Amino acid sequence: MPRPTPAQLVYGSATVICSTLAMLLLSQTSSGIGIAVIALAALALGLLVAMTVPLPRPHTVARSQPAPIATPEVRVPVHRETVAAATAEPVRETTAP
Repeated sequence: MPRPTPAQLVYGSATVICSTLAMLLLSQTSSGIGIAVIALAALALGLLVAMTVPLPRPHTVARSQPAPIATPEVRVPVHRETVAAATAEPVRETTAP
């Protein structure tokens, strides 16, 4: 069995604590048997949550088919025109009377 990841430990522990508190507050039990049943149910729920957190998958580089051969890149030359700087006089704004 693989070792649990830190995320699994955190999610499982948080589930156990929160579910125990919630069940104890909602049931308002004070008997030892009731508390033991709630604690066992919370542990089972925490274990279920911890095991359903997805495990990281190992990085494998196995390929069943060879890689396709890359086609050469086709470049098409583009004709670009240069625009000469305007030699006109600067624009002068006039104020309307």
